[in-house]
Amino acid sequence: MVDPLRRDIVFHRGLFVLLVLGLIFLRLLPMGSPAGALPGPDILLCVILAWVQRRPDYLPVPLIAAAVLFEDLLLMRPPGLWTALVLVGSEILRSRIALIRELSFMMEWLFIALLMLAMFLGYRLAFALTLLPQAGFGYAMLQVVATILCYPVIVWLSHVTLGVHKPGMGEVDEMGRRL
Repeated sequence: MVDPLRRDIVFHRGLFVLLVLGLIFLRLLPMGSPAGALPGPDILLCVILAWVQRRPDYLPVPLIAAAVLFEDLLLMRPPGLWTALVLVGSEILRSRIALIRELSFMMEWLFIALLMLAMFLGYRLAFALTLLPQAGFGYAMLQVVATILCYPVIVWLSHVTLGVHKPGMGEVDEMGRRL
């Protein structure tokens, strides 16, 4: 007999892998945008932070690292830089899970926004220190703002369609184990 908790975790991990593959596929499609168009949000980052915030057992560190490194390689970004920043950000979030679980959604959104901004600035700083060419600051900042504004939509979609919700204090699964 399969443990229902284990089945749920494996199901959501497989669902995350499918989401990653789908999002990367959409980013690689040759759908050119007109010059001067606004940049789109980083939906994968929103999914990772939303899921780590709600159910950290669904996304272990190796799965996050593999997904973001795979994205780095396919999008021809410096391999490992964005992966390291996403891992640090997700582990900061995971280490403060008890505190953030008690906050309202607006405070959680503010915390996530500050975390995304810090990750963005760290990425820009690493590029500046190594003298690599980078997109304009305003253009990159628009992408961060779009990602921050996209976060509530991703949280809502994850909750409604995929069942990824924040467990309440004292909530237990079918077997009586704390979530």
